[in-house]
Amino acid sequence: MSRKPIVIIGSGLAGYAVVREFRKFDVKTPVLILSADHGGFYTKPMLSNALATGKTPASLLTSSAERMADQMNAMIRPYSRVITIDPSNKNLFLQNGEKLNYDQLVLALGANQIHLPLEGDGIEEILSVNDLDDYRRFRDALATKKEIAILGTGLIGCEFANDLAVAGYHVHVIDISAQPLGRLLPQAGGIFLQRRLEATGVVFHMDTTTQRVERAGESLQLALSNGEIIKADIFLTAVGLAPRIALAKAAGIEVNRGIVVNQSLRTSYEDVYALGDCAEVDGRVLPFVMPIMHAARALAATLTNKPTPARYPAMPVLVKTPACPTVISPPNPGAKGKWQIEETQDGVKALFQDEENKLLGFALLGVAAKEKNLLATRLPLVME
Repeated sequence: MSRKPIVIIGSGLAGYAVVREFRKFDVKTPVLILSADHGGFYTKPMLSNALATGKTPASLLTSSAERMADQMNAMIRPYSRVITIDPSNKNLFLQNGEKLNYDQLVLALGANQIHLPLEGDGIEEILSVNDLDDYRRFRDALATKKEIAILGTGLIGCEFANDLAVAGYHVHVIDISAQPLGRLLPQAGGIFLQRRLEATGVVFHMDTTTQRVERAGESLQLALSNGEIIKADIFLTAVGLAPRIALAKAAGIEVNRGIVVNQSLRTSYEDVYALGDCAEVDGRVLPFVMPIMHAARALAATLTNKPTPARYPAMPVLVKTPACPTVISPPNPGAKGKWQIEETQDGVKALFQDEENKLLGFALLGVAAKEKNLLATRLPLVME
């Protein structure tokens, strides 16, 4: 490349979305994507319901790195891990010792699974699913197993529980919270979701956590803080994600919970940007598909010297729990109001409203999920 490229570190949805949008403005500027893994494209949210949709790990991969490179007129380098960024001189250093120079740099690093500090001789057997390779290992392990324990009743934990239970596995879910999706749902919604998942066979162990994981022959034995003992063939941890900030922090780029960026997605260094699960946009970490797509469109324009701040409309999240259709649009942090809840046998409609009855967020479960589109039009912007 005679002309310095735009370099994107990361080949997940965020990285590829930026390139797709950028090519709508500019078909000539060289673009280089550096991927720590195979670099193929797949939809990560589909991992947690692949059993129900009949998807195998192989079929989840929709395009190889080579095919993506052809489609987007970009150079993609699989298994090219960046170990150091020198933003002052616009250099990158790869694990193989290679030095690269960039014109503009986009950090689309994603997030890591959080692993709680557990004890016992079985902790090396704990699985997590954060990418396609992880999911392939998980599916291989499932082939001869039936008893599955999941740590965490957040979005991913509930989605995997639903998927596995419907597929015929015996599922136990453990969480320190009093209810599933405790950070996103009011109590009535959490109770409704739990009952619907229990109807599929999921067993919940709430208000407790796992302390020890011991090998017990071919299985694992989990000791909970409430004194319960659970025997499981597979233990899957799904307690949440932490933005990948180490690379940026070591480079002197400002970080907090995520890589700190303004609404134009620019970091504390000129010509270095971040988006997706690794980014903290004006104090917000937005680890969902729709925020990534809005950010990618804005950043693509900015990279062509048309500075464009990312603006986020209301973006309700569909929880992939077919046993209990659930749509959530949490109120913005610090929003003042209270939940107004309507419960029926078939659903829960929870509206978070201020003193003037202005809708600031909602949680819709069961039949109430059908009201998503109508209610979404009444929500304020997430970020103007």
